[in-house]
Amino acid sequence: MKKLVAYITSAYPEKSFSIDLALALGENGVDTLELGVPFSDPVADGPLIEKANHKALELGFKFKHLLEISEMVAPKVDTLWMGYFNSFYQQDMDRLIPLASKLGVNGLIIPDLPHEEALPYNKLFKSNNVSNISFVAPTDSEERIKEVVSDAQKFIYMVAYTGITGSGQAEDLQPFLSSIKKHSDTPVYVGFGVNAATAKEKVKGADGVIVGSAFIDIILKESLSYSEKILKCSELAQIIKNEIN
Repeated sequence: MKKLVAYITSAYPEKSFSIDLALALGENGVDTLELGVPFSDPVADGPLIEKANHKALELGFKFKHLLEISEMVAPKVDTLWMGYFNSFYQQDMDRLIPLASKLGVNGLIIPDLPHEEALPYNKLFKSNNVSNISFVAPTDSEERIKEVVSDAQKFIYMVAYTGITGSGQAEDLQPFLSSIKKHSDTPVYVGFGVNAATAKEKVKGADGVIVGSAFIDIILKESLSYSEKILKCSELAQIIKNEIN
């Protein structure tokens, strides 16, 4: 069974909505939830997620909201934090990683923390049973792929193309996938540009997909009530889960 990872922006439009949505997604095909930490300059994210980030910050997002959401969600849905390194570093990593573990958060996704700069934190992550998710991109050399994935935990985040999330650009991922799997038995999940229309093609040869912008597109629609947003996101999760399997 191939896995579905869903990204949502924490506390947008409000904390209680994020909790209700996260739990609903967990009941409708989502295997792992990425709780996004709103950040002012989300360089790896497309315009939809960037917009949701900015709106969350305008509405007063604080890091404590992420912790409160996680406390309610992580015991019931496999939960990761996705954010930019500055957001985590400001919280003091030596304090934050044990706290994540205590809350039941199983890993962090930090797109702007290169492999080499993450190495000093390896012991901290491992001693608390929290994964630091590894990224590989099409621009990486064979040698670098081997180095990055040699100790990958939970899953490898395979960037589907060189760019930002949400664009849905098509390309042949099979040679890239083969080079990753040659060096690691860790599951490989495809991210960037995955939606209901592209999921079936993108998951070929991979073990799962990561979907963000397609959910955020629904959450941003002001014409929908909270319950309608949750229903549509749940339906989308079911569709994508069926498509990839």
